[in-house]
Amino acid sequence: MAQAVEHKHTNYMAIFWWLAILTVLELAVIFTGLPKLVVGILLCSLALTKASLVAMYFMHLRFETRTLGLVALTPLTIGTLLVLLLVWDGNPFGHTSGVPPTAATTESH
Repeated sequence: MAQAVEHKHTNYMAIFWWLAILTVLELAVIFTGLPKLVVGILLCSLALTKASLVAMYFMHLRFETRTLGLVALTPLTIGTLLVLLLVWDGNPFGHTSGVPPTAATTESH
């Protein structure tokens, strides 16, 4: 028979306020005028932090076994790997040679 495990009662209002603060930080990052790459990295980190808070406390993963936590982290790992592979591939929409097109090359097409 499974034995019940006692855990500390979660203060959901504290988690709500942390999520609200992180949301305000996300809005502040957007309006700072930082380079797009830095803004993207900061927004992804803040979103990952918010997602982990929701998963740990509202989905009760903090009190589960390690195996269930690893099952929850698997899609995150695969998603991160796919994003990094796409970034590694380069910019498919821009000119990759580093030389901007001249008027002569654009007129000949």
